[in-house]
Amino acid sequence: MCLILVAWHGHPHYPLFIAANRDEFHARPAAPADWWQDEPHILAGRDLGAGLPGAGLPGAGTWLGVARDGRFAALTNFRGAPRREDARSRGALVTGILRSGEPVAKILDHLRKVAPNYNAFNVIFSDGERLAVYESTTGSGRELAPGIYGLSNHLLDTPWPKVRNAKSALSLALRALPESGAALELLRDDRPAPDALLPRTGLSQEWERLMSSVFVRADDYGTRCSTIISRDALGEARFEEWTWNPDGSQENFRNFAFRIRPRR
Repeated sequence: MCLILVAWHGHPHYPLFIAANRDEFHARPAAPADWWQDEPHILAGRDLGAGLPGAGLPGAGTWLGVARDGRFAALTNFRGAPRREDARSRGALVTGILRSGEPVAKILDHLRKVAPNYNAFNVIFSDGERLAVYESTTGSGRELAPGIYGLSNHLLDTPWPKVRNAKSALSLALRALPESGAALELLRDDRPAPDALLPRTGLSQEWERLMSSVFVRADDYGTRCSTIISRDALGEARFEEWTWNPDGSQENFRNFAFRIRPRR
């Protein structure tokens, strides 16, 4: 169960700030964030457990990434929806948005057409100028106004405890910029929600409790990496990624800084 927080024009000096956790089975192979050698304008991790259909490229999908021109995309699965074994890899949707030079409106049109080929998903993304979300379970997408948004494995801003609490903590963390310590601290919050407030998504109560924390720890499944992305008003961007061991200890840290350069 993942969490993506986006502050869009929520700070006078940082028009974009993202704090995200990727939760996944520990056995699923993944490459840490880096500039892709085959597509050097993309900075992202790579899901090595699923290729990009029709492309012949293993690990061509990702869960979250940015491009040098200022666009970004991040995806979550929708928990509790029926699952098809013949569906395409959802990570290909993020890669496609990062590759694209199209504006938000055209990307939303494309997502409406191709969404039936994938298992249920949400994707929040920007073309560098506008922010939008597409939710496949409702078949709807829309541009988003300035604000702070939280996306987990349901619809945007569904008031699950982890989403509500993390959004509130992000509002405070924005005051500490350019330091990212407060944002990382909120992403490391492993406190479960009270049982009375747990979502009901078809999991056992034990797993609903486990998944209710921002940072998830389990033997076989948990928070694999935390990512913080910022872009300032001058177009300077920073991408920080922490990867975590199954016990929650830090495995690695990567830090990238670059200047946004519009495509020609």
